[in-house]
Amino acid sequence: MSKKSCVLIVCPECGNDTDFVEVADDVIITTRYVQNNDSSFTQEDDESQVLGEIKFYCGECNADLSSFHQRFLAMLF
Repeated sequence: MSKKSCVLIVCPECGNDTDFVEVADDVIITTRYVQNNDSSFTQEDDESQVLGEIKFYCGECNADLSSFHQRFLAMLF
């Protein structure tokens, strides 16, 4: 049985391989709530629409790592 190797995303500027930030421009966030009998609120639904560009940055040095964004999306679980 062959062992699969994993390839980490590593910032070429500072070597960070743990902290990353995704920034989306022009976002519409719609959150639906219901009010409970005790006056508190409970979130029922959350829907987001990204209308602009999405960028991916190093969380340590803020280098633009947008070229790794597709890999990042593929590895979200």
